[in-house]
Amino acid sequence: MRAMLLAVSAYALPPSSLPGLDSAQVEGQRRRFGGQLTLQPPTRSRWYLRDLEEAEFRADGGDLSTAGELMRAVDRDGVLAGVMSTRAGGLVRLPKRWRGPADMVDALQQGGIQARSVFDEMFPASELERFVADGVKLGVAVGELVPVEGRDYPVFVRRLPEYLVFRWAENRWYFRAAVGLIPITPGDGRWILHTPGGREAPWQGGLWRCLGRAYITKDHARNHRDNWEAKLANPARVATAPQGAAEAQKQGWFRKVMAWGVNSVFGLTPGYDVKLLESNGLGADSWKNTIAEQNQEMIIATSGQTVTTDGGAGFANADIHKSIRADLIKATADALAHTINTQGLPAWVLNVFGEDRLGECPTVEWDVTPPHDQMQAANALVAAASAIKTLGEALASHGLALDAESICTRFGIPLSATEAVPAAAVSLVREAA
Repeated sequence: MRAMLLAVSAYALPPSSLPGLDSAQVEGQRRRFGGQLTLQPPTRSRWYLRDLEEAEFRADGGDLSTAGELMRAVDRDGVLAGVMSTRAGGLVRLPKRWRGPADMVDALQQGGIQARSVFDEMFPASELERFVADGVKLGVAVGELVPVEGRDYPVFVRRLPEYLVFRWAENRWYFRAAVGLIPITPGDGRWILHTPGGREAPWQGGLWRCLGRAYITKDHARNHRDNWEAKLANPARVATAPQGAAEAQKQGWFRKVMAWGVNSVFGLTPGYDVKLLESNGLGADSWKNTIAEQNQEMIIATSGQTVTTDGGAGFANADIHKSIRADLIKATADALAHTINTQGLPAWVLNVFGEDRLGECPTVEWDVTPPHDQMQAANALVAAASAIKTLGEALASHGLALDAESICTRFGIPLSATEAVPAAAVSLVREAA
């Protein structure tokens, strides 16, 4: 039955000698780990450009460990976190549109154990947010549908993509888990593999190369700036003693300057002097400019532009920046919906309604239409209706009839089929319009 759920490749996957996720061997080992599947992720606090190069070589060989670790480190950047929260977190919390049999749609929309719908219980927004972010950054994301005792639907859990392994010789994905290497069969009711970067080598379609380089460069520039501020932001104290002063007098004078505190006052005789030696403050501009450049690169890579982030000048009367960002959000939403519709919802239909109704599986999509655009569409319909009525009245005075159907087609107004109406009645209706 699960073979009917496969949605990634039209080719039969080669048999794997390793046990699958549902095998008794993996289940037994997993229970000994308290159900844990993912290995404890390593922590790396310093990244260098040579690490990015290593990540590229490994990724093209099918090992996403270094690239995934780098993207986990990139999540520490506040600028990227804010932009990504809009593209991923804001997306999965938009209203959803459904298509499919009414009983299935109602079952997904009704409340589950809590006030949330069954779909939201099955696919928590927090998990989907990180899942979508993995797809944007790495070009590939992986998740598991974990069975829950006492209910007929599982819960989706996003897994760390750094443990993904692709074997070119087999054209198969594996997950390096705490219980060993586990083959991934997307859409089998347990695994969900999201590949917005493309079916072949999806990591090459992710943003992790440019985001990684920007993050590493920014992190080093920030450390250099902090080092500059620690050394040169505070001015040096310069004390001058007269040429003929005794050594004891000089040392006493220097100790007084060293003890310089808040509101210190020095009474000086000729020959003694004290002043501050300050940097011109321009040394840190290089690091500031580098940080600003990397911030801009991360924002442009993620959002396609910077106008919706900093409100840039010159776009007050243009909607170009809005359409670019809407296009990216639309692409991300469509990719997520395709993955859920082909690998997630069929498993739920199979468990709840049975194999006979698997062909009627409902589909979901996220409504990414801006509210302002919806208002414009509504106003356009009102204007079209008014135009049809006015034109009909104007043409009727000359013995002509308006082809309302052609007008509706031209303006994209949806029409539904009605019962057959005699031609004479149609003519009367058109004349009345």
